[in-house]
Amino acid sequence: MGYEPRIPSFAAILLFTYMKQQLLSLTAAALLFGAGCQSKSQEKNTLTDSTSATVETTTTNADQPQTPVNTANIKVADAKTILARKQVPVLCYHQIRDWRPKDSKSAKDYIIPIETFKAQMKMLADSGYHTIQPDELYAYLNEGAPLPEKPIMLTFDDTDLDQFTIAEPTMKKYGFKGVFFIMTVSIGRPNYMNREQIKTLSDQGHTIGSHTWDHQNVKKYQGKDWETQIDKPTKTLEDITGKDIHHFAYPFGLWNPEAIPELKKRGFKSSFILSTKRDENDPLFTIRRIIASGYWTPKTLSNSIKNSF
Repeated sequence: MGYEPRIPSFAAILLFTYMKQQLLSLTAAALLFGAGCQSKSQEKNTLTDSTSATVETTTTNADQPQTPVNTANIKVADAKTILARKQVPVLCYHQIRDWRPKDSKSAKDYIIPIETFKAQMKMLADSGYHTIQPDELYAYLNEGAPLPEKPIMLTFDDTDLDQFTIAEPTMKKYGFKGVFFIMTVSIGRPNYMNREQIKTLSDQGHTIGSHTWDHQNVKKYQGKDWETQIDKPTKTLEDITGKDIHHFAYPFGLWNPEAIPELKKRGFKSSFILSTKRDENDPLFTIRRIIASGYWTPKTLSNSIKNSF
């Protein structure tokens, strides 16, 4: 199955993401009424395990990248062990810009006004959250490696330029690091990041992950789709960053069990969904995220994090 080399319009992407938007709306409504995806109470303690293997990390610094976690010798734990560990909050962002009159009500879930984003980041810092990277999460889930107090992961989908011009400087103010899932068809197009900006993010200690070539639904892949949507984009990102690409985010958060072995044999260590249920057999390839809605105040986001993870 071939693809016309084109970049989807924002309207098309919103149409493609209809199912994801509906999921977000239901989730947000539930959270506002105090109901989360997980109802059981959880202790607010540091995610550590005294019997865990030592993982080399350093305190997050706004100006220098963290020392990478060596995942090469980490043994993958069984699914039961991984599912038993307390989930780390993972937030998902898309566009960071002020709303425009033509923006639809549903689109505003995905568009975070600039001051709202800054207020959310300030809330996370004031609340004592510390950002972690996917390799750190991988070590924790498999070996119980220690994480900082109140760990959280900040992820950004779709390669939007405002993630580089607005999100990164805002995170830097608080010593935060992010994970940028790149849709490679967008690279260098107007209002999207170019190769140099992606390389800069990687060099500064942020993680670059794959988000396919042009945001097609993974559940529909067959034949050469895997080469077009996964293999070629992975090679592009590795050429840009000079690093192996080990982490993946499913477009629209949609996945199926058949996709997981395809990702594994291509060297991926983890993949990220949205707020649906994790797979009981491969939880590393169905790590949950919640979309930080443009409607959410810092307080609403704080409550959503506590209720969802």
